[in-house]
Amino acid sequence: MKEIVVISGKGGTGKTSITASLAYLGGEDLIVADCDVDAADMHLLMAPDFGKPEDFFSGELAYIDQDACIKCGKCQAVCRFDAIPIIDSQYVVDPLGCEGCGYCARICPTEAITNSQPNVGKCFISSIRTGTTMVHARLSIGADNSGKLVAKVKNEAKALAEIQNKIAVLVDGSPGVGCPVVSSLSGASFTVLVTEPTVSGLHDLRRVYELVKKFGIKAGCIINKGDINPEVSREIKDFLKEENIVLLSEIPYNVKFTEAMTNGKTIVEYDKDLGKIISESWEKILRATRSVGDPE
Repeated sequence: MKEIVVISGKGGTGKTSITASLAYLGGEDLIVADCDVDAADMHLLMAPDFGKPEDFFSGELAYIDQDACIKCGKCQAVCRFDAIPIIDSQYVVDPLGCEGCGYCARICPTEAITNSQPNVGKCFISSIRTGTTMVHARLSIGADNSGKLVAKVKNEAKALAEIQNKIAVLVDGSPGVGCPVVSSLSGASFTVLVTEPTVSGLHDLRRVYELVKKFGIKAGCIINKGDINPEVSREIKDFLKEENIVLLSEIPYNVKFTEAMTNGKTIVEYDKDLGKIISESWEKILRATRSVGDPE
């Protein structure tokens, strides 16, 4: 069972639209995982039923028992994050400011402060319109630990793929190079890099590929909106050649991408010519993954 992860160095490259198209092409042979938990939006194109919801608890958050609090102020004095303001004559914990370090609980003379794991999101196992299953999640506003939620989504997806004997897990990863991306890449068989021919697109492609290289993962690249800047497109192709990255396709700019999304469809359903380009990319991805051994 292979694990194909689609990532981009920056947002706005069309990563999720392309991943949804690949999911449509893969159909029932795949388990789909939306690991862009900070800004999950694959559900807009995959029409999940949001079945089997599960609360996700992670991190540490202080809580002050007002009945036991003697209002000595020691907790506020030692909090380096200014997360214990006084509201209505009571010391309270600001959940957005608290880092869960536990120092306030340790110095509280009446043991009025305890740490607990807050509910920071939900994870779903849903049926989607392509006839398969999508594992996805929603991180609460302002919540941390998106990397841990990504790991949960991926582990659930991989377990389902093995049970159902699917050929692959297709992962929509987060943009950038932070913890969610690292978590998305862990255990991947093949990485699809989605970029655009802009100065920031090339810069962030180089940056995210450094991360991919550290994992030793074979990669391919899709250049989206490839005709908007031919000079930068050439620079991207030169970079791909230098790094032995497979050029999967170069997709021209077309407003039909937006039209397709507005109509709740993937571009392979909406436009024959663009769909053909992405279909050929999918065939290249499948051929590339067949030559890659599963990670240990």
